[in-house]
Order: sequence, then structure tokens, then C-alpha cells
Amino acid sequence: MASTIKQTTLRCLALLTVLLNFSTVKAQTPFYKDASQSIDLRVKDLLSKLTLEEKISLLGYRSQAVPRLGIPAYNWWNEALHGVARAGEATIFPQAIGMSATFNDDLLKQVSTVISTEARAKYNLAIAQDRHLQYMGLTFWTPNINIFRDPRWGRGQETYGEDPFLTGRMGSAFVKGLQGDDPKYLKASATAKHFAVHSGPEATRDKFDAKVDEKDLRETYLYAFHELVKNHVESVMSAYNRVNGVPNSINKVLLTDILRKEWGFNGHVVTDCGALDDVYLTHKTLPTAVEVAAAAIKAGVDLDCSSILQNDGIKAIKQGLLTEKDVDQALSAILRTEFKLGFYDDPAANPYHAYGADSVHNEQHLALARKVAQQSMVLLKNNNNVLPFKKSNYSSIMVVGPNAASLDAMIANYHGTSSKVINFVEGITGAVDKATRVEYDLGCDYKDTTHFGGTWAAGNADATIAVIGLSPVLEGEAGDAFLSESGGDKKTLSLPASEIAFMKELRKSVKNKPLVAVITAGSDIDVSAIEPYADAIIFAWYPGEQGGNALADIIFGEVSPSGHLPLTFYKDMSNLPDYSDYNMKGRTYRYYTGPVQYPFGFGLSYTTFNYTLGSKLKATYKKADTVAVTVNVKNTGKFNGDEVVQAYIKYPNIDRMPVKELKSFKRISLEQDKEGTVTLKIPVQDLQKWDLATHKWKLYPGSYKLVLGSSSADEKLVADFKVTN
Repeated sequence: MASTIKQTTLRCLALLTVLLNFSTVKAQTPFYKDASQSIDLRVKDLLSKLTLEEKISLLGYRSQAVPRLGIPAYNWWNEALHGVARAGEATIFPQAIGMSATFNDDLLKQVSTVISTEARAKYNLAIAQDRHLQYMGLTFWTPNINIFRDPRWGRGQETYGEDPFLTGRMGSAFVKGLQGDDPKYLKASATAKHFAVHSGPEATRDKFDAKVDEKDLRETYLYAFHELVKNHVESVMSAYNRVNGVPNSINKVLLTDILRKEWGFNGHVVTDCGALDDVYLTHKTLPTAVEVAAAAIKAGVDLDCSSILQNDGIKAIKQGLLTEKDVDQALSAILRTEFKLGFYDDPAANPYHAYGADSVHNEQHLALARKVAQQSMVLLKNNNNVLPFKKSNYSSIMVVGPNAASLDAMIANYHGTSSKVINFVEGITGAVDKATRVEYDLGCDYKDTTHFGGTWAAGNADATIAVIGLSPVLEGEAGDAFLSESGGDKKTLSLPASEIAFMKELRKSVKNKPLVAVITAGSDIDVSAIEPYADAIIFAWYPGEQGGNALADIIFGEVSPSGHLPLTFYKDMSNLPDYSDYNMKGRTYRYYTGPVQYPFGFGLSYTTFNYTLGSKLKATYKKADTVAVTVNVKNTGKFNGDEVVQAYIKYPNIDRMPVKELKSFKRISLEQDKEGTVTLKIPVQDLQKWDLATHKWKLYPGSYKLVLGSSSADEKLVADFKVTN
């Protein structure tokens, strides 16, 4: 009995010791590192432990370490426009404008899912070696959802085109894939940029004042941003320019009143890099950096991609321009993102912790890059169905032109690096058998209009593929496109004069043999200058590392081309308003009624499609209704192919209504002679327009038309309906 009592006592003492030890460990674990607690409570706890100086040190993109609290240094600046960028080996997808040309938001989500997988893997590998490098983090400053309102803008290639609806759909898909679908952790953080009304001129972006009325602001320039906020984008980046006199980075109306209060955005706001410096140095709307620091935080900025908040935040508080409560509010937003990314949790608890080297640039990712490039390329001309080439009919092929083997023309700007870039020469060479002769010549450069190469060899081949166009050094961001004559922008729509002269010489040399022109660019180009000399024309954008293989797939008929233009190809720049005019009148297919080369949404195929209505519209709809229609699509040609069914709305004849407007689209793959059905849905509330008198959205009653086709100018099916209040 005594023995039993003794054993029981010992067990109780042992249990008490365990409980005391557990309690001690629990007490030693800071509350903010307790993953079972809510993020808001953890943020509040961490804020309470930071000194004011430490808080300020965390407000810049080069966030400082706080060793006593276990906070490591972190660089917030990372890029992933079309693949993890500037961070070594990564899969390089087509440039954003090319991905938009797929009109395939499901595919774009697959792309961004791959990008975030590679990002997590690279981050895990870097952290394992205690490397805290720029471009190796998890907070990505992408996508660029500005509206490509004018073809002169060099950075338009980074966007999803000229249409707010398409931009909102594609941008939202990108965000969903990048941020992942885990209920607790962000896979990576996406950033909607550049907020707002920002699309050139590049050369004056640091001092430019975009004048825009409330109607164009709401219907065009803010539409896609609102869509991404509704789809929970984690971050928004403020733009360099002013809007109606106020620099974006100190614009309380945009950053607080609209973004946070009206739209309910609960992520963090970061400035574009150096934008706060611009406020007092180039915009000159405030006299000192200290006043800028205070104004930015009070307007709604949380994170600074410069050093003003870190250098001048304390001074602003000492001068009474800012309070510690203001700083806490800004820092809270940043910390919430860090907690969502799992920075303060046990790494093993994170579902993305196991991603490693085998998750980067693998065969599955390369296959996806090839598929996206295939779907992005737009067939503009195919005279007498010269394409696709039947390999057995061509024993010799000439691949020629300044961009045929150009690395820059494949990878665009904001790119990663890859050991497996397949240029156009390599793609064509790899697609034919060893008994086929393939030759290559540079042909011409971007300037010389009299000296050419490869023309004789082209005449000696069965077919010639000429790869011409622009490159990211001719159009792009200010400073990066160093051969641009307009600070990154284009002065004209023209191809280099040397390329036009070269195409003329090629036509003379090849005579009646097939000559295919492949154009690389990120924007509207005057194709008419070379159109008479080419039997077929493929617009390849900047197609990424698998662009060469994708082109070969199209040239030889492994796939039918299915890309569609996400912007209008105008006849001439003279048809457009002044570049600095931000009014939408006369711009994009929504408001432009002049002549075009190719309309928005245009793209040829090797096959043909027939549409029939599978359901009829109701006669009348109200605001709470949805216009839903099924369309039977039949492949009536001789090839398997994809069709992109596009649904446009024509509005009542009311002042400042768009000519027409894309409101739904769906891609469908069909084998020869097969038929399929797509369902398109348009919520009637999405047909609202901004009323300048009441400063609110308004649904205008009247007669509407639903137009279905394969471009904005195509009207395969038209259905009338009315909208009532």
C-alpha cells in the first residue's frame, strides 16, 4: 500500500514538472509567434513590442532586421511579370500582352500558379542558406493592369491590353494563381500596379499630371483595379504621376477614400520606386521630404520603395506632422502580409515549405510555357492558305532576320534567365528532320537600309521565314529601353525602315516561293508596310523561352493559331488624340470609330467556325438579372482548332456610351467537324455607367444589343434586349 502511494506521488510530481515546463515554454513563446491566434491579435502584440525607431525601420522596401524579436531583414522588391524575374533560373513565359492574347484566363491562372511555385522554391532555397536577397522574396510587384490606352506607350507590353474587362479578368486570374488557395497562408503576394491613370508618356512620368474626369476614371482607369481588389489582391502600388494635380503616392482620395473605404481593400499599399522623392523633387507639390513622409502615410501608403519613410519618418513625428498611431496603422498592413506569408510561423507548418530545386524550371513548366506561346501568337494573314507548311514539301528553309535568333526578342523586359531558351531559328531547326536543310542569316539590323544578308540564300530555299519587329530595347520602361528615341516610348507605329527595305529585297529574291513574316513586338505596329511582301504574317509578341518551338508548332500545323489581339491596331498615329490626353474619346475600340488595320479581338485560324444560338435572350432584364446565352460552335474547316467566342454589348444611344464593349469571352477547343457549346453570362449590373451628376453608378434603361463574334468587328450573332429599372 505504501509502495502504491509512493508511486502515485512520484507520477503526480512528474506530471506537475511536465506541466510547469510546458507552461514555461509557453510563456517564453511570444504571442505573435503563436500560429493559433488571429493575425490581427498577433500584429497588435508585435506592434506593442517594437520601439518607434524599429517601427520606422520596417517601412521601407529594404526592411531592417530586429534581432531581439527574431525579425529578419527582408527585401520587399521582387518581380514576376511573366515568370520569376531577376532571380536566376526560372521559366520565362510570354510577355504579359502576349498572354492576354490567349483570351484564356484559366491558362493564365496555371501560369501564375507555376510562377508562385518557382518563387516559393527559390525563396526556400535562399533562406536555407541564410540569404535575404532582393528578387528572392515572396512579395511580387505584379501584375501591371494599367490600360494600354495609346500604342506609343513603351510599357504597354507589360499590360493585358486596352480593355478594362479583359484586363480585370486576366489580372484576377493571375492574382489567384500567384497567391494560391490555401485558407491560411499566401503562396506569394501579388501587387496591382500602377494605381492609377498611368500609361505614359514614359519620359515625363515622374512629373506628369494626368487630367481625367470622373467618368473615364471610374469606367476605364479604375475598373480593373476594383476587380483585383474584389479578388483579394494583397497589395496595390501607387504610380509616379499626378492625377488632376495630386501625386498618386499622397492621394488620399484614391488610396483611402476609394481603395480602402469604398472598395474595402485590406492589404498594403506600396509606392513605386522613388515615387515619394518625385513628390518634392519633380512634382514639387510639397517642399520637403519630411512633409512628403507624413503626407504619404496619412494618405494611405504603408511601404516605401525608396528611403524617405525610413529616413524622415521620425522627423515627421518630432515636427508634429505624424503620430505613432499613424505609423502603427501603416506598419500593421505590412505585418499582416508577412503573417499571411508565414514569416513568423514554424516553416514546417507551411504547405509550401517543401518546394525545392525540382520545382523550378522543370519539364512540366516548360510544356506550359510552350502551350501559352502557341495560344498567344496571332495569325494576321494567310494568303491562299500558304500555312501550315507540310514538312515533306519543303527540303530547304531559310530563317532570316534581326530577331530570328535574338534573346531580347524572346524574353522581353522584367524577365528571368533560362538555360533553355529556344529562339526561332532553333525552333524551326528542331522541328524538321535531319534531311531538311535549314539556314540562318541576321539579314539586317535596326538602322542600315542598304546592306542586307541572306537574300541570295533565301532565293535558294523552298521557303523563307523572316523574323522582324521590335525588341525591348526599342520599346519599354524609361531607362531600360535605351535605344528608344522617346524615353522608352515609340514615336511612330513604324517598323524600322531597315526591316521594311529588307522585306522588299527578300520578296525580290524569293519570287513566288512562300515568304512568312514573323513580327515580334509588344504593341501596335504598322503591318501594312510589309504586308504586300509576305504571304503570311504571324504576330509573335515577345513569346518567352519556348517561343521558337511554339512558332514551329504553328508553322508546321501541329497546332492551329488561336491568339487574338488584346488591342486595336490603328491605321496611323494621326488617327489618335495627343499622347498626353487621357480622355478616352477617340481611343481604343470602345470609343474609336476610325479606320483600323486589325480590330481588337482579331485573329485568324487554319480552320473555320460556325455559330448558332443555343438559347434565346429574354426580352427584358432588370439590374439583379444576368444575361445568359449558350452558343453552339462548330468547327467547319479542315483542322482541329480553338475558337474564342467574344460577347460585346452595344448600349443605348446616350452621350459618352462606348461604341461597344467586351463583357464576356470563352475559349473552346474543337476537332474537325465537331461541335461544342459555350455559355456566356453577363450580370446586368455590370452594364452600369458612371453618372457625373450623382457621382454614382447608374443602370441606364433602354435598348441594348448582344453581339457575338470572333473579334470586336465580327457580328456572327446579334440579339436585342431591353433593360428596365
